[in-house]
Amino acid sequence: MKAKLEPPTIVLAGFAESNYPEDLIQRKFSEARELLEKNGIRILHQELFNEVMKEEEIARACERMAKESFDLLVACVIAWVPSNVVVRVVDEFSHKPILLWGLTGDMVNGKLVTPAAQAGTTALRKTMEDLGYKFKYVYEYLHQPPKVDQVTNFARAARAARLLRRSKVGMMGYRDMSLYSTMFDEISLRKKVGVEVEFFEMLEMVQKMDSVNEEEVMKIVDEIKRQWTFEKEPPDTFLEKGAKIYLALKDIIQDRGYQAISLKDVEGMRKLLNFPPAMVFMLLTDKLGVCTIPENDVLGAVTQLMVRYLTGQAAAYMEVYEFMKDRVLFGTCDYVPSEIVDGPVKATFTAFGHLGGGIINVSKVKTGKVTLCRLSNYGEKYVMHVVTGEALKPMKWEEAGWAPVAPELPSIEVKLDSPVEDFADKVLSQHYILSYGDNTGVIKDLCKLLDIEII
Repeated sequence: MKAKLEPPTIVLAGFAESNYPEDLIQRKFSEARELLEKNGIRILHQELFNEVMKEEEIARACERMAKESFDLLVACVIAWVPSNVVVRVVDEFSHKPILLWGLTGDMVNGKLVTPAAQAGTTALRKTMEDLGYKFKYVYEYLHQPPKVDQVTNFARAARAARLLRRSKVGMMGYRDMSLYSTMFDEISLRKKVGVEVEFFEMLEMVQKMDSVNEEEVMKIVDEIKRQWTFEKEPPDTFLEKGAKIYLALKDIIQDRGYQAISLKDVEGMRKLLNFPPAMVFMLLTDKLGVCTIPENDVLGAVTQLMVRYLTGQAAAYMEVYEFMKDRVLFGTCDYVPSEIVDGPVKATFTAFGHLGGGIINVSKVKTGKVTLCRLSNYGEKYVMHVVTGEALKPMKWEEAGWAPVAPELPSIEVKLDSPVEDFADKVLSQHYILSYGDNTGVIKDLCKLLDIEII
């Protein structure tokens, strides 16, 4: 299921001194508004300010703006304006992300006619920094297309920051395989990012399995048989059990309002229920549209939510398998979302070591430009590791331990844009979150808003 994200919402505040031609100011303000709307930003309200407005006029305009529930305040400087006029308005919304946006002049009959907007923005940048605003400064270049991508990236980051504050991660169990890299600090995460992590017991899921609708179970089984291509068919009893687990978890997720979920995998689902959960993860990801990651990886799930809110993509997890001189082999030993599958979804029924048999995804993974990132913390300090590269078809390989003939696991070789040594020196976990395209700009904007260091 493709993520459906609402467009970023803004309030647009224009600023210009009254001495500049009114028709010029109105025209450039309208052009700025149309540019934003054309690029997917929803403008909930707009106001135009100058230095001759009386205090009561400014107060009424700010009250109108404050009635809206918006992601971002855009302070659009159209012409020179005294800094105190901008600060008077912006300070009312200092709890919000703010974009300081300076427009350009026009070429008229071969001559530049400028209302000196960048004089206004350069007088404001340090002032806004000194006042502690969470803002981004975007200035346009003369003779160049507008930097609308920088504006829209920051708007998307502001939307993501708001959505994170409303998000909950469901965690069935804790610290699978006693891994240290999946641990987290609940208070600092809530304070820094805003995500709530809620734990529930596997027993609750097992109890709910007894009351699921059998018709719904068979419907899920029939859909799987139609939509997945199996290299080795699983027993119907296995499919039915997986469908019951999915429907039980679906009920928990929808009741609690989780946007992401992780399950205790090896020491929970496999060991206690004799059911490797790859099939369940595939159903939760593709049918329910929640972010999923194995092994109680809390910060991995939070990274997924960040990437999904910024890009609208599935935000699949990938695991580091091998370092090579100029690239890294990433793969998964269980599943990938259908959104990143190249061709049909393929699965097989197989076993790994002494953990018992189960369904795993063996689909090919899409190639192309990718971004990989991971959130982690050092005490209360949070960092985001971001790398980009070109995802290529992997070499022939297998993970030792699978029953013969070993499955070809979903994987990509990523030829990094930075040295492999640099990636390895900074690596934060075995799990990294994948998105397609170069998404470093919008990730950096979100991290700036949340005071998370990019490494």
